[in-house]
Amino acid sequence: MPEGREILDFLRANFARLNERLDRVDVRLDELTTRIGALERDVASLSLRIAELKVDFSAMQNRLDTMDRRIHRIERRLELADVATPS
Repeated sequence: MPEGREILDFLRANFARLNERLDRVDVRLDELTTRIGALERDVASLSLRIAELKVDFSAMQNRLDTMDRRIHRIERRLELADVATPS
């Protein structure tokens, strides 16, 4: 039964190569999963930073609006601006 033995050896060799390839795929998948996790953390961090910047921008806009109103009051008091100009 040499043919049966050759067939079994052939199948064993092919399955061994297939298992090696699958092991490499598993390792690579683990690496990619780790990298994606790191990217997700970075994106979350960036989203938080963008939200913080929006809050800062809003606070600066409020300060500019307050300064604009104060400048208009000063100009009116010093009669440097038209009285009819809405603020």
